[in-house]
Amino acid sequence: MTQQRLKKNYSRKISIAPMMDWTDRHCRYFLRLITKQSLLYTEMVNANAIVHGNALHLLTYNPEEHPVALQLGGNEPEVLAKAAKVGADYGYNEINLNVGCPSDRVQSGHFGACLMLQPGLVRDCVAAMQAEVDIPVTVKCRIGIDKEESYDFLKKFVMTVRESGCETFIIHARNAWLNGLSPKENRTIPPLRYDIVYQLKQEFPDLEIIINGGITTYQQIDAHLQHVDGVMLGREAYHNPYFLSEMDQRYYQDSHDMLLREDIVNNMLPYIANQREQDIFLKHITRHMLGLFHGQPGAKQWRRYLSEYAINKDAGIDVVNHALSLVEES
Repeated sequence: MTQQRLKKNYSRKISIAPMMDWTDRHCRYFLRLITKQSLLYTEMVNANAIVHGNALHLLTYNPEEHPVALQLGGNEPEVLAKAAKVGADYGYNEINLNVGCPSDRVQSGHFGACLMLQPGLVRDCVAAMQAEVDIPVTVKCRIGIDKEESYDFLKKFVMTVRESGCETFIIHARNAWLNGLSPKENRTIPPLRYDIVYQLKQEFPDLEIIINGGITTYQQIDAHLQHVDGVMLGREAYHNPYFLSEMDQRYYQDSHDMLLREDIVNNMLPYIANQREQDIFLKHITRHMLGLFHGQPGAKQWRRYLSEYAINKDAGIDVVNHALSLVEES
């Protein structure tokens, strides 16, 4: 089965970015209640941890999360290939290689954004993964590194990596500054250069190009889709998750009814009860739900009550129900 054939099973038109410490399995289950079609990504998982550690702990997810992609971090083709095979065997829809994270921890392992300086190695890593799996292998990167701001740098990188057979590039439209900026600052300080991503799509129309970075409105999504194949959303989808509620109707012609915020909370309760039976603390789930009532009356009460009471080791769905009652009273 070819990569092109498998791509037709789901769409990357709208996707939710891999976000460290945020897009865990509880977050993804919650987001899937809001959008049925948007592609979800895991947090980055170190390939070595999968191959040499507890893959079950790292890769377990709920079948309701589909379509869901596994993002890997690493720089050794053989290890990445083994990890990709494990991910495919677990049923993930896609394997994504992180070539965009600028954190010191990732740099110390010689992967993430610094790999953009070694396009030949990235090509070899992707080729090794593709040889082991029958699902798409994609690459997420930046437009450049440090002060290297030329389009030619990105073009050379993509031209080299595509030799592996990679057909999809997800591009955060900022440079990654490897020195002097924290990961948080790297998401805001380097200027956005959407034009460079647009130019790449124009020059390589056969590639699937997904744009990422600073996208917070439907108007922006619509504008980007005039130039590229898809849009990846990041922090806005996490801090204001109900923003995703119109995605299926707008971009996938999915006619299912939009759920109210209260319905989403109620639909989370069976999942929460099940997780509590497995001794998962409530706070690990509800921390992803704090932004659900963003901009609505009672949002502050909702956040405050959950933040204060979900941390108790015995907290359960009664805490969530009470928090919801505070919103309804407001």
